[in-house]
Amino acid sequence: MRPGTALLHPQRLDHLRRSARVTTTQWRRALTWWLGAVLVGVVAVSFAALSDKAGLLCTRMVHWNPCVMLFVLPAGLALSSWLTRRFFKGAQGSGIPQTIAMLHIDNFAAVDRVLALKTAIGKIILTIFGLLCGASIGREGPTVQIGASIMHAFSRLLGISNVTMKRGAILAGGAAGVSAAFNTPLAGIVFAIEELSHSFEQRTSGTMLAGVVLSGVTAIALVGNYTYFGHTDVDVPIGTAWIAVLACAIIGGVAGGSFSAILVRASRGIPGLLGRFAMRRPVAFAASCGLVLALIGLASHGATYGTGYGQAHAIIDGTEHYPASFFLYKFAATIVSYLSGIPGGLFAPSLSIGAGIGGWIQQFLPHSTPGAVVLLGTVAYFSAVVQAPLTATVIVMEMCDNQQVTLALMATSFLAFGISRSICPRPLYTALAERFMEAVERAPVTRREELKTEIEERR
Repeated sequence: MRPGTALLHPQRLDHLRRSARVTTTQWRRALTWWLGAVLVGVVAVSFAALSDKAGLLCTRMVHWNPCVMLFVLPAGLALSSWLTRRFFKGAQGSGIPQTIAMLHIDNFAAVDRVLALKTAIGKIILTIFGLLCGASIGREGPTVQIGASIMHAFSRLLGISNVTMKRGAILAGGAAGVSAAFNTPLAGIVFAIEELSHSFEQRTSGTMLAGVVLSGVTAIALVGNYTYFGHTDVDVPIGTAWIAVLACAIIGGVAGGSFSAILVRASRGIPGLLGRFAMRRPVAFAASCGLVLALIGLASHGATYGTGYGQAHAIIDGTEHYPASFFLYKFAATIVSYLSGIPGGLFAPSLSIGAGIGGWIQQFLPHSTPGAVVLLGTVAYFSAVVQAPLTATVIVMEMCDNQQVTLALMATSFLAFGISRSICPRPLYTALAERFMEAVERAPVTRREELKTEIEERR
């Protein structure tokens, strides 16, 4: 035996033991992240199924007696507003602004409160209830906050104190929520980079990618490899057909930019007597919004109730043709639903409005394929609302399982984005997130929450 070998042997054993402990910890953490992503997929699929059933029940009520909505919507929105304010603070609205805000806030006691599992459960229940009552809302935005809440809960379970890793978990949860909600894994990744974080952090990219893939695989395992709007085999050849690109981009961009500008302005406070009424009597204001929604629904023969998924699908397939009044009524109904303060997203109604715009434009463009024009209208309005052109392009492309129109979709999306930016300089979700951050920072934090955060940071 060479001198020193006996001394080095215990050191090598200690090194191997430490390496084994590190490897075990890393695997335990990775498995926990993966379990969280799978859970996001399960919750997203269950949420979608329950939302669809709520929409069907609402349709049956309307068919039974359309006038019943004059009672159901005011009472339902008032109850939803009261429950949100009383038991589920932080659950109001889309859920995407909350997720963006939590990625940029330093007060993790507030993050724990907004992304609490209780808030996520309230988001699910009240969004489903809103769809049952006939509000013009979607489930996709709420799924983003729910996914972020689930992954944030798992990060707390692991005792993670690193700020970058905490935010990485929230980002991964939001991206996984989009992936599972639409069955569009690529869109989930692009959405996380372009809209949620506005950057790509190398240290958290692995967690995000794994979350998106696993939640998407879970959704496919539970409901099959479906496409949101089915398969469309249409194309926009270079030439006169591209007139549709310009027409859809201009009309969709103006409409989407105006929609965003209205909501951004309203987030700072509705002006006049109506604004004072909304501030002093929020539940009564929500009931008034419900009455307006019922009147819009009666005027549109029930077309504006719910997500608008059925109408959008029918327009894209060419099985139904709606007049221009459809997207105007849906536009108004979505604004009123959001102003009421109830939980619910903007994604599905925006896709429906965009499809309505495309369906209206295509009748004036006989040299273009009708289905392709509808897709261009959909991507134009959606891009103008969210001001995330890459996300809009990828979502519409994946939802229709059609890569032939990618170039036309991208051109329309970016043109509409530019027009929207000239009308509403601040992106909608970013502006709403900033307002939400201001509200969270003004809210008092209890001593119990402060102690809880201090204990977790010391671990």
